[in-house]
Parts: sequence; C-alpha cells; structure tokens
Amino acid sequence: MIGKLTGTLLEKNPPEVLLDCHGVGYEVQVPMSTFYNLPAVGERVALLTQFIVREDAQLLYGFGTAPERQAFRELIKISGVGPRTALAILSGLGVGDLAQAVSLQEAGRLVKVPGIGKKTAERLLLELKGKLGADIGAKAHAANDAQADILQALLALGYNDKEAAAALKALPADVGVSEGIKLALKSLAK
Repeated sequence: MIGKLTGTLLEKNPPEVLLDCHGVGYEVQVPMSTFYNLPAVGERVALLTQFIVREDAQLLYGFGTAPERQAFRELIKISGVGPRTALAILSGLGVGDLAQAVSLQEAGRLVKVPGIGKKTAERLLLELKGKLGADIGAKAHAANDAQADILQALLALGYNDKEAAAALKALPADVGVSEGIKLALKSLAK
C-alpha cells in the first residue's frame, strides 16, 4: 500500500524515525543499517517502506535500499519470524552478511543476533537458502563457495572457528581453494 516515503526527517530515535511528508508525520521503524545512513534532522530523505497491518496496529518499516526491503520481506514470510525479529536480524547483519551466512550455512552468525536461538537460526538458513543469492553477484558467490571450502578444510584440520575466520579475512577475495588453504595455513603458522 505505501511503498515509498519522501520528506523531511523530523526525529531520530532508534529504531524509529519521524518523517514529515507534506504535513503528515509518519513514524517509521528502520534497521540500524539504514539508521546510520540517514541524513541530519531537518534534511530530506527517501525511504522504501513495507506497510504491515495487524489486529492491534498498523506499522511502517523503512529501508534505505531495495535489497534491505527485499530481505525483510523474505524474512517475514518465515514462520515464527515477525517484523521485529526481521528488523533485529537486519540491524545485526547487513544484507550482504546475511546472504553470505545463508550461502555458507553459518548458523553461528545468526545466533549472535539478540532473540535468535539455534533452532530459529537453522530454520532461517533452511528457508532462506537460494532466496537471497540474487543480491550477490556470481563472482562473489563463487568466492563465497571457495571461502566455504577453505573454512571447512581448516576446521577439518583442527582449527577452531575463530582461528579459521581470522585466516579467511587475511585472504584475497578472488583466491582459489587450494591456494587459499596454503595461504591460510601460512598465516596460522605465524
């Protein structure tokens, strides 16, 4: 019903903003990723929105980018995940991070979000698989697959999650699996 709002930013009280659109003030809930990119109070802003009607409320959720709104829409389709939980997930993880966690099936990243337990994280990974991949380019997806293989190899060699993740961060983005394992082992040996 309401897909986009453009107006003057009147108030910023995380996670809610008040947006004046030609004399009408809209209270809009936004994820922290959008909140941090908002202009100063008194300046013009445009937000893509999702309008949700419940028995007891009519709520507007706003997003700075189309991928954020699409991820929100995919999240609220999942049984047991409401708008507040979806907003918390997008506040704790960016869309790219969420898509990467889904493609690598990393429940640990989702469990770090307040209100997400192990079972919910696993259900999210299962339900979102293949739905957020369009937001990642084919090259990034191939790099994620290589990184997933490198991560699995390091874990199989006995390194813990923290050590393996630190070694992965030090690798170039376009590294192949075998070269990546060699470089990761060298960095871990130091």
